[in-house]
Amino acid sequence: MPPITVMQARQAVFPISVGEGVSFELLCVHPAGAWHELLYWLPALGVPARHYLPLAEALAEQGIAVAIHEWRGIGSSNQRAGRQQDWAYRELLVDDVPAGLAAVRRELPHARCWIGGHSLGGQLSTVYAGLHPEQLAGLVLVATGSPYWRRFRYGRLIVMAYVLAPLLANLCGYLPGRRIGFGGNEARGVIRDWARTGRSGRYAADHMGDLEAGMAALERPVLALRLQEDWLSPAASLDWLLGKLPLARHEVAVVTSQELRGPADHFGWMKTPRPVATRIGQWLARQESRRS
Repeated sequence: MPPITVMQARQAVFPISVGEGVSFELLCVHPAGAWHELLYWLPALGVPARHYLPLAEALAEQGIAVAIHEWRGIGSSNQRAGRQQDWAYRELLVDDVPAGLAAVRRELPHARCWIGGHSLGGQLSTVYAGLHPEQLAGLVLVATGSPYWRRFRYGRLIVMAYVLAPLLANLCGYLPGRRIGFGGNEARGVIRDWARTGRSGRYAADHMGDLEAGMAALERPVLALRLQEDWLSPAASLDWLLGKLPLARHEVAVVTSQELRGPADHFGWMKTPRPVATRIGQWLARQESRRS
């Protein structure tokens, strides 16, 4: 595949319309020079897309274009979770992510497309890759893992959150994440699907059923970067997630506080994302060399 040439690094904003009045903005960063790798990035729960622009700019320096998805209900999305507005994994995976990816492919038809994400974004990128392997070259995961309660040190306390969070969301009409310090203000359906995985260890969604058959059949390379001090996505939770991809070729690496020169935890890496971007760039270069 010949590289796409962009003479000057630039940012672009693609307005995305999903239907039924749903819209959001897709943030894209194009590197300078020749490139042909595109990473479609899914944020963590409740984190607006713009917070990943430093990561995208650092990846652009590695010759990688990045398109940053915006979750429904967050940032540039024209939707806000409430008693009259609800959605779940189905809307995110069947409507929103495909609409964003389709727009990117129309604009950049020659790019080789990877998908990845942070935290919940990493989980849902894995599920999406299992649903649509033909669209993607592989997966890039950062600070992610299954929320399954048995994979955490204080799992018996965590599992209580998976019971209480859906109850609170139903009571309020949405999960008041900003008020309780977890995520954003999240839709009841999203919390219901997330908590189901936390309790059972399996990925399933309302009106989609079991999501793990595609994951089990996925034959794509996977890079998983774990943060050294990340108690929200410990090694055991990442192992549980990667265990659902038995046919995929995994490469796991730990990013340390020494590399970041700061906290190597679930969100701290976002303040100094260059070491993470360098790891991703080096790994993608190795995948390219294997193709040659």
